[in-house]
Formats: sequence, C-alpha cells, structure tokens
Amino acid sequence: MLDSVKLPAFFQRSSLIGIGGPLLVMLVLAMVVLPLPAAILDILFTFNITLSIAVILSVIYIRKPLEFGVFPTVLLLSTLLRLALNIASTRVVLLEGHTGGDAAGKVIQAFGEFVIGGNYAVGLVVFAILVIINFVVVTKGATRVSEVTARFTLDAMPGKQMAIDADVNAGLIDQEEAGARREEIRQEADFYGAMDGASKFVRGDAVAGIIILVINIVGGLLIGTLQRDMSFGAAVERYALLTVGDGLVAQIPALLLSTAVAMIVTRMSRSQDMGQELFQQVFGQPRVLTFTAAVLGLMGMIPGMPNVAFLLLAAVAGSAAWLLHKRREEVAAAVQQEQQREPPVQPEAPRELDWGDIAQVDPVGLEVGYRLVPLVDRAQGGELMGRIKGVRKKLSQSLGFLISAVHIRDNLELAPNQYRISIFGVPCAEAEVRPDRELAINPGGVSGTVQGQEAVDPAFGMPAVWIDPASREHAQTMGYTVADSATVIATHLSQTLKKHAHELLGHQEVQNLLDQLAKSAPKLVEDLTPKTLPLSVIVRVLQQLLAEQVPIRNFRGICEALAEHGARSQDIDTLLGAVRVALGRQIVQELNGMAEELPVVTLAPDLESLLVQLTQQGSAALEPGLAERIQESLQAATRDQEMRGEPAVLLVPGEIRPMLARFARQGVPGLHVLAHSEIPEDKQLRLVQSVARNTTQAA
Repeated sequence: MLDSVKLPAFFQRSSLIGIGGPLLVMLVLAMVVLPLPAAILDILFTFNITLSIAVILSVIYIRKPLEFGVFPTVLLLSTLLRLALNIASTRVVLLEGHTGGDAAGKVIQAFGEFVIGGNYAVGLVVFAILVIINFVVVTKGATRVSEVTARFTLDAMPGKQMAIDADVNAGLIDQEEAGARREEIRQEADFYGAMDGASKFVRGDAVAGIIILVINIVGGLLIGTLQRDMSFGAAVERYALLTVGDGLVAQIPALLLSTAVAMIVTRMSRSQDMGQELFQQVFGQPRVLTFTAAVLGLMGMIPGMPNVAFLLLAAVAGSAAWLLHKRREEVAAAVQQEQQREPPVQPEAPRELDWGDIAQVDPVGLEVGYRLVPLVDRAQGGELMGRIKGVRKKLSQSLGFLISAVHIRDNLELAPNQYRISIFGVPCAEAEVRPDRELAINPGGVSGTVQGQEAVDPAFGMPAVWIDPASREHAQTMGYTVADSATVIATHLSQTLKKHAHELLGHQEVQNLLDQLAKSAPKLVEDLTPKTLPLSVIVRVLQQLLAEQVPIRNFRGICEALAEHGARSQDIDTLLGAVRVALGRQIVQELNGMAEELPVVTLAPDLESLLVQLTQQGSAALEPGLAERIQESLQAATRDQEMRGEPAVLLVPGEIRPMLARFARQGVPGLHVLAHSEIPEDKQLRLVQSVARNTTQAA
C-alpha cells in the first residue's frame, strides 16, 4: 500500500539535499543570535572537525581542481560556521565559565585539559604556534599562489582560445569538442578567480582567531574577578583553559581548511590522482631510495646519534628500493616471456612474381624520421594518428569529397626529427619538429618574447619559437599560439592537402560522388553522364574548382550547371565559368563572410581591353615586361588587402578570368580572381585599387 503512495517533491531525496545549503546558512545565523547549550556545542564542534576532514580528503582524491568547483563556497560556509561557533562558545564561556571546566561542553574541556595537560601556558604556546603556521606559512602562501594562478589563468585565456580555434581550423577537433574545451577554460578562470577571493576568508579567519582569544581572556578575567568574586589566579586558570580549548577546537579545522586551499591551488590543472602521483614521483625511483638508505645508514653509525631510529629507517628505505627493483625486473621478465611465447615466423617458400607484387603509389604519404616514430605509435602514447584522422574528416567535410587515407612509414634517410609529405609519391612539403618541445607561434601582436630555439611555423610560415613544455602557460599569456609536435605536423598536413586537393580527386572519387548523388537525384545523374558529358570532362572541371580553392560541397548545384551548359560546349574553361557563376554566392561568402560590401581590385580600362583582345585572338602570352609589372602590382595590392584584414579579390570580365586565375596561382598567392557574373546581385562592391599597365592606383 505504501509503495503505491507517491511522496511530495519536498520530501524526495534530491529536495532534502537541495535544502542543505540554505539550512546551514540559517543555522549559522541562528548560532550568532541564540544561546546554545553545551551539548549542542559539542555536536557542532564535532561536525566542524568532521567537515574539515571531509574537505581535505576530497581535495586529495579529486583528479583535477575543477572536479571540486564548489570548493570556494564550501570554504566560505565552513569559515562562517567556525566564526559562529566562536561567538556561541564565547557567550557560554563568559556566562557559565565560573561553574567548571565543562561549562562550554566536553569538546572544549577535552582540548583544554587533555590535549594540553590542563596547563593554560602550554595551551597559549600551542595556540600561538598553530596560528603562526596557519597564518604566516600556509594561508599566506596559498593566498599568493591563488592570486598568481588567477592572474595567469585570465591572461592565458586568449592564447588558449586561439589554440582551440587553430585546432578546429586544422580539423584536429570538431565543434562539439571545441565548445567543451572553451567551457572548461571558462570554468577554470571562474574557479581560480573565486579561489583568489576565497583564500582571503581563511586569512581573515586566522586573524579573527587571535582577536577572539585575547577578547575571551580579558573578558573572562574581568567577569570572573568583578562579577563572580573569583581570585585573579583562579579566574586566569579557569577562563584561560576554556579560551585556549575553544581556540584549539577552532584552529585545528582552520588549519585543515587552509591546507586544503594550499593543496588545491598548487595542483596541476591536468587530470591526475594526487596520492598516486605523489608516491610515484617521490618514492617511485629505486635509485633515490637506495641513496637515502645509504645516507641514513651512515648517520645511524655515528656515535651519539639515535642509532636505532636512523638504522631502522635506513632498513625500511633499502627494503623499499629492493622491492621496487625486483618488481621492475619481474615486469621486464614477463614482457620478455610474452614475446618468447609468440610462435616464430616461418619463412615463406619463394613464389613466382605477379602483377600483385607491383606496389601502387600511395595517394598521400607521410614519412618520419626515427625520433618521430613515437608520435605515430599508439602503444607509446602517440597522438598523431588521431590528429590525422581528424584532419581527413575536417577536410573531407569542407572540400566535399573523401580525402584518401594517409600512409605513414619511417624513413631512415630523413633527419631524426624530419618529416616529409608526398602526394602520389612526389614530395610536396617537409620540415623538422622537436618532439620534446612545443612550438610557440607568433600570430602577431604578442606582448613579449619567450626563451627557446627560433623557428618558422611550417604550415603558415609565421615566426615561432620551440619552447620547453613548462613554459606553455607563460607563452599563451603573452599571446602566442602553442602547439605540440603532433599538432604542428597535422596542421602542416592539412594545409598541404588543401593546396593539392585537385590532385587527389580522380575518376574513382568523382564516380563515387555521382553514385551518392544518384540516390537522391537519379534523373540528374542519368542526363549528365555519359549522355551529356563524359566522366573525364566532369573530373577536369572539378579539379579546376579545387585548384582555385573552391570547395565542391554543392555537388548537386555543380552537376545541374554542367547538365545545363554541357549540351552546348565541352570546353573546360567555358564549363568552369558556368559552374562558378552557379556557385557565385558560395564563393563570395567564403571569401568575405556575411559582410554586405566586398572590396575588389580591378584592371584599368586600357589593360583590360588589351587582355580581352589577346584572349579573343587565342593568345594567352603576355609581353615579359608587361607580365612582370602586372605581377608586381597585383602582389602589392594583395599585401595591402592582407594588412587591412580583407580578402584580396581581382574583379575582371568573364572571358579573361581563366587566364588571370592561372597567372595569379603561379605568381600571386592569396589573390582570388572573380568574374563580374559571379558576384551576387545583393552584394555591394567597393573599389580599393585599380591596376594599370605601369602602376597601381588607389581608388
């Protein structure tokens, strides 16, 4: 019967947990105002100690600071609870302290009599030492670390955001993972910013503990001698013991929380088990323990030293070193046995050669030197394979066809840190990386310099520095984009594949695209090929689009344009012009985004007429001097547009666009040649320069 009764939401577990925070705040406020009996104080003091122990253990066992994101709030609430308990216990001590040592509860009595032996002078010394440790050592250091960490975390945010954008552009991560990383950066900045303020609570609490102790002793002496007719000595002994016991009960949880603050702000941001890492890094080396045992043994044999203690610890350290050494030997022996269990490879009988023995050239190849092999070996923690997979996925989505798999192999003819990228067996790019370093790339506008080996980013040619991994945060703070060796290679590979995408698109790839399109538009594919155009012509047009940095994602629109104009002409330039007109909005948007105005460079009327006349005569050859002047003018115009942060677009008549596009690809990288008919009707043009026969004229 009871099982069928649904409890109200207020009584459900989640609701009860949810009211815990507000209830604690109300209890803290109540303790400040209402007098509490000694039994309730015992429970609350015990709860305060329990809470402090739970908090410091939580800090030890979390894998990274952000897993305890509510820590600054917990720190504030625990500090308020401790101060409220100080006020409540002070009230009881001053009102009922004359009645006996248990007037303020058994907990304060135990700390006043058992912990310090009933000697208030010893208690004052112990309390002073605890306050000095808490205030001068732990709290002051934690506060300074919190301030520095918060400042560096906030300063490093732009560099981290740029690194995420670079990974997205290189195809190393997708938008979902990029969003998760940005959210983690924001949470990290909020957490350390909150810790910067929360650490001040602990420091203020230590100061308040000293002031409360002085007030309690002075107030107790005045009340005991003037109101309770106690002798000065009896009042000092009674109230000093109660006050010291009260102070120790408050300072021990305060010291635990201060230690928790120091531990959480001095931890590294990466995920790690602190206890395991601490043991492995401090006691995980047999050589260290061996030398420690030797030093302890020598000190233990010196006459007059505590020989038993030193020799006992030397034996413990030596035994631990021996056990670690034996364990490593057992692991190595197990690995060797496993390798020996594998059956030996039987040599194959020689056979006759056939056509299958002729190796095909890989479409995309990556050769690495022997020091870069760990980057591609997943067994050694190499991340390059995963990065390359992300690059292929990103490029395939952006270009519109499946990028061929990358065949990776080592090459002993290369330098140890060198790699080479090849397309169909022809080397296209090569560079060197430092696996033990990270590349800090200067995107422009950095606020300082970093120490390291100067280099050049192989993907974009920007100035860079190979730095120590420990300097990553510092470099990001100054505006550098920092990438590891695997990211550098993957980004370089991405740019190389994008540049040579037209070489990777062949007949089989285009046929696969047509097969996919036939599932949704079978009639279009049937009318296009082979009825209207042969497959070879379609391949040539698509290759030309990719060579001009135009993605073929809108494959249906391309096929519709080819089907429409293919019946009248099979000339590649004519069909390419028709397709570009159909893709005009996509081309312009990729160059200039959603901006309403497109800045363009044009040709002077006399130069334009000359080029049109040459094209109509079937001659694409320019007089060498004129070609050189045009190239210099276009290069200058392109540099000016790049300095303004705008795309470099040359707007020309459709009949001369193919000739100038080939001319720009050879001598003016970064310049995009568009025909008048490719500009959408709703796009406004802004003339920035005009290229004449002799000079470039600003508009």
